[in-house]
Amino acid sequence: MKVVIACDSFKGSVTAVQAVSYLEEGIRRVWPEAEVDGIPVADGGEGTVDAFLHSVPGRRICVSVTGPLGEPVQAEFALLEDGTAVIEMAAASGLPLVSPEKRNPMLTTTYGTGELILAALNAGCARLVLGLGGSATNDGGAGMAQALGVKLLDGQGRSLPPGGGALERLERMDVNGIDPRLAQIPLVVACDVTNPLCGPQGASAVFGPQKGADGEMVAKLDQNLAHFARVGQACTGRDVVNVPGAGAAGGLGAGLLLFTNAQMCSGITTVLDTVGFDARVTDADLVITGEGRMDGQSVCGKTPVGVAQRVKAQGNIPVVAIVGSIGPQAERVYDYGIDAIFSTAPGPITLEEAMGNSHTLLASTAERVARLMRAVRP
Repeated sequence: MKVVIACDSFKGSVTAVQAVSYLEEGIRRVWPEAEVDGIPVADGGEGTVDAFLHSVPGRRICVSVTGPLGEPVQAEFALLEDGTAVIEMAAASGLPLVSPEKRNPMLTTTYGTGELILAALNAGCARLVLGLGGSATNDGGAGMAQALGVKLLDGQGRSLPPGGGALERLERMDVNGIDPRLAQIPLVVACDVTNPLCGPQGASAVFGPQKGADGEMVAKLDQNLAHFARVGQACTGRDVVNVPGAGAAGGLGAGLLLFTNAQMCSGITTVLDTVGFDARVTDADLVITGEGRMDGQSVCGKTPVGVAQRVKAQGNIPVVAIVGSIGPQAERVYDYGIDAIFSTAPGPITLEEAMGNSHTLLASTAERVARLMRAVRP
């Protein structure tokens, strides 16, 4: 019996590495001698660096960068043996770095993400993978661009201050000072959303509220991003407003498309390709995947569906998703390669109880899955 466990993190509870370990524990209660291949995975957000380093030789590099509100933060990135640098923008500009009472996307900046990119260039990377997700920002990547050497100027020739609120004062851009090394290496943007930059499905409307924006702020931020894109198009000749993924990470996707040679890619696809997933699942008898919640949105680039589709491309290998909660329209995933969904909740339980007992719940659920599989496929 060979079981492949390709699982994302359960955000706020366990990392992908921990989740894989707990699920393996449950599997071995039923099949002690099973061959278990644990593959922590991610879709470009939190845990992407860990997913790469678990399966690919490399090392962590820690640097001090500018946090979302201008304070210094310690951020890590990975430098793999093949010269690929893996960066999570959330490490420098992520929502958890800002306390709830201070969240304000009019002020938060991606400057630290630009500094992380510079640190990777300084470390000699030959390729860069940048994961988008979990941002505290809505500045269109303006801060990142400034860190990389782009000048964003108002009508008096002054540099714009940080934050999405300042973009309305943008009059012109000067890209002559951008770090030339960016044009010399491939830059892959690992992204799990396809939102455009502006409009009802854009960065501000969809993601702004969770970053602290009220209705009035959402409208202003949306206008500012549209203005930023117009000035950017006049400067670079690139129209990025409606490019799928431009709205990711508060419009950071748009900034990368404007100022670099970035290639937008599915986050989970990028991770699975790099860890050699297809070869590792070829002879599997069962694949277990999962994340914190599964609902109708899970078909839009989330880890479990990305895993399932790759598995089913190789044949009829059973794919089971183990998740913390099952939301509305979760049944949509059955059309995308997932055969069954199991919740870790044993009955009525609070979120706090579930998160506090994640080890026990994950292992027990994996055991139930294995027992059912053994009954139907002895």
